[in-house]
Amino acid sequence: MSLLKVIFILSAAVLIFLFEWSNIDKDQKRERRAFIILLIGGVTTGIVLVYFPDLPSPTFLVELFFKPLSNILAG
Repeated sequence: MSLLKVIFILSAAVLIFLFEWSNIDKDQKRERRAFIILLIGGVTTGIVLVYFPDLPSPTFLVELFFKPLSNILAG
């Protein structure tokens, strides 16, 4: 079942790439690079969450880093 989810994520990424890549001008190299990086990051995150659905959210990491700071500032 998880393999089917990964195939769906990858096929959605390919469709997004095919539709959006042609809309970005060839001289916009930074935009194309950013598009590729964000697409790969999203696909990677999706696949990791398929296999490890109980991972903590990014909010947990922010709280982990800033909670001591808020305790210091609160007094």
